[in-house]
Amino acid sequence: MPLQTHHYSNGETTVVWKPSLCTHSAICAKGLAEVFDPRRRPWIDMSKAETRQIIDQVRKCPSGALSIAEK
Repeated sequence: MPLQTHHYSNGETTVVWKPSLCTHSAICAKGLAEVFDPRRRPWIDMSKAETRQIIDQVRKCPSGALSIAEK
């Protein structure tokens, strides 16, 4: 079975989320709650912060469930 993957873009960069890899550490939500809110659907809102902030937070994901799509 292929991994389910979701993409969220703000036109400058794209966050890739692979839910099956997520360990629910909540580092994303604790560090940038306005972008990463698991109570909201969709739970990632790329319009809520600057691209650099989002990239920096995604890089802190310990499981690799969140990543930045390379062009």
